Amino acid sequence: MGLAFIPVYIRYLGVEAYGLIGIFALLQAWMSLLDFGIAPVLSREMTRTRISGRDDGTARNLLRGAELTIGATAAVAALSTWAASAWLAAHWLRADRLPLSTVAAAISIMGVVAAARLFEGVYRNAAMGQERQVFVNATASLMSSVRGLGAVAVLAWLAPTIVAFFLWQLTVTLATCIWLGVAVHRGLPPKLSHRFSIGSLRRFRGFAGGMVGITMLSLLLTQIDKILLSRLLNLQEYGYYAFAAVVASALYLAINPVTQAFYPRFSATLAKGDADAVRNSYHQGAQLVAVFLIPSALLLAAFSREAIHLWTHNEQLVAQAAPILTALCLGTLLNGFMWIPYQMQLAHGHTATALQVNLVAVSLVIPAILWVAPRYGAAGAAWVWCALNAGYVVIGINVMYRRILREERWHWYWNDVALPLIVVASVVSVSRYCMPPTARDLPLAAWLLATFVLATFAAILSAKEWRRRVVRWVTVASHRLRKAQRLGEKSSAP
Repeated sequence: MGLAFIPVYIRYLGVEAYGLIGIFALLQAWMSLLDFGIAPVLSREMTRTRISGRDDGTARNLLRGAELTIGATAAVAALSTWAASAWLAAHWLRADRLPLSTVAAAISIMGVVAAARLFEGVYRNAAMGQERQVFVNATASLMSSVRGLGAVAVLAWLAPTIVAFFLWQLTVTLATCIWLGVAVHRGLPPKLSHRFSIGSLRRFRGFAGGMVGITMLSLLLTQIDKILLSRLLNLQEYGYYAFAAVVASALYLAINPVTQAFYPRFSATLAKGDADAVRNSYHQGAQLVAVFLIPSALLLAAFSREAIHLWTHNEQLVAQAAPILTALCLGTLLNGFMWIPYQMQLAHGHTATALQVNLVAVSLVIPAILWVAPRYGAAGAAWVWCALNAGYVVIGINVMYRRILREERWHWYWNDVALPLIVVASVVSVSRYCMPPTARDLPLAAWLLATFVLATFAAILSAKEWRRRVVRWVTVASHRLRKAQRLGEKSSAP
C-alpha cells in the first residue's frame, strides 16, 4: 500500500508536495526512538505473562507506564514540532512553489501523526506479545488500505492539498490507536491493580537501552542521507529522491522474511554446538537472499526508466528519478548481502563488530554527502550510499570473518555473492542490450517480466545450496506424478 498509491499522490499533489511526505517518513523514523525501547520490552513481558499463566501485575503496570511515559513524550514531541514548524519551513526546507504557511501547517500535522503512531506501536507490540498476530496483521492490512484508498478519495473529491492528506493520515492513525488500545486492554486478565510505579520500568532499563542504541545506529545508517539532503536540496529535488528511496526500499521485502527465518536457526545450531549445521544454514540463508534479491535489484537498476514509465507515465519523474533509483537499487543490493552475516554476528553475541564498522561508516558518509550533494545533486548522494555499501561488502565483512566463521570467507564471497551476481548480471545485461528501443507498454511489461523470470531461474541455478534443493524437489514431484499416473492406469484397466 505504501507503494501502490505513490503515482496518484504525485499526480494530485506534485513532486514538491510529495517531498513533504518523504520528510514525514523521516520524522516518523526518528520519533520512533522516543518509545525508549519500552515497546519491545512490553511485548516480551506480555509473552512471559501468557506463557507462565500467572499475572503478577508486571505486564499491566508496564503497559500503564508505557502509556504515561510515551504519552507525555509524544505530546512534547508534537508540541516541539509545531513550535519549530515555521522555522523548518522557512530555513531548513527549500520550497519553491508551496507557500510557507502550507509547509508549516503540514509539518505541524506531521508531528501529531508521528506522535500518535508511537502509541500505535506500543499497542501493536503489546498485542503481539499477547500472541494475537492474526488480529494485529488484519488490523494493519485493513488500516493500510483505508489510509491509502481514503487518501486518494480525499485528494480526488475533497481537497488536493498536502494539508488534507496529512489530516486524513491523522484521522486513520487515531482510529487505529483507539482500536488497538481497546483490544489490548480487553486482552489483559481482570483483577489486580493498574497502579504504575517507576520501578516497573527501571528494572528493564538495560534491555530497553540496548534496543534504543541499536535503533539509533540503524537510523543513522539508513536515514542520514535523507536528513542531509532535506537541507541541501530544494523540496522538489528531495521529492524525486524520496520517491526513488521508497521504491528501492521495497527490495527489503525480499530480505526480511529470510533473516527472520534464519536468525532463530543460527541461534539454535550455535547452542547445540553443531559447527556443520551452523555453516550449512549460514550459506543457505546467504544464497536464498541472493536468489530473492539479485534479480529484482538488478532488473530495477538496469530498467529504472522503463519501470518508472510503466508505473507512473510521468516523463519528468522518469528523467529525474531514474538515475537516483539505479544507484539506490545497487546500494540496497550490496546492503542486502550483509544481512545474513549480521544475523550470524548477533547469534554469536558479537554486537561490537557491527557497532565499530557502522560508526566508521557514519563518520565517512556524512562528509561525503556534504561534499557530493551540492555538486552532483540527489544522484550523487545516491552513489555515495552505493559506495558506502560496497565498502561494507569489501572491507566491513572481513572484520567479522576475523572473529567468526574464519574458514567461510571465500565460500561466502564466491558461492553466496559473486557467482549469483555475475550470472544474473549477464542475463540482465543481455536483455538490456537486446530490448527493442521502441517497445510499447504491453510488450515492454512482458519483456521485463520475462527478464525477471529468466534472471530468477539463473540465480537458482548459480546458488549451489538451492539448486540441489530444487533438483530434489523436482525429482520427488516427478516421481509422485509418475506413480499417480501408474495407479490411475491400473484403476482404469478392465
